[in-house]
Amino acid sequence: MRCSLLLLCLLLVWRVEAAEAPLEVKGATTVNAIQARQLYEFGVLFIDVRPAREWAWGHVHGALHLDLHGRFADLAEPTWPRSMPIVLYCDSEVCPHSAEAAQRAVGWGFQQVYYFRSGYFAWQLLDFPLGKGSENEMFAFILEGR
Repeated sequence: MRCSLLLLCLLLVWRVEAAEAPLEVKGATTVNAIQARQLYEFGVLFIDVRPAREWAWGHVHGALHLDLHGRFADLAEPTWPRSMPIVLYCDSEVCPHSAEAAQRAVGWGFQQVYYFRSGYFAWQLLDFPLGKGSENEMFAFILEGR
């Protein structure tokens, strides 16, 4: 736990110049870590929009990795069911990528978008289920043609 707290402090200091994420995203529901965990227990799809390097260091167990500046645009394709609930997250409140991802998802017609503003660091600090890389993780679906 101490190591996690130290890592969080170092990363927050490193990102001092980063822009703070907005409190809300129009059309999305902002959730805190406890609410995100409830959604996780219900089997809602978590999408990590951080770069691959950060994903590999650790993520919400079972989360799908769709880098905001990479494969995230795949969600715009009509093969993704728009009624499917999704939780979007990045590092923390100083990472605006999850807000941008939520805005895009709402714009693409997703009806149940959850914006997990406090992100991975809050999840990690509460000792919720974590994954590293894709080891021992399963995905509920695979899109055809990928």
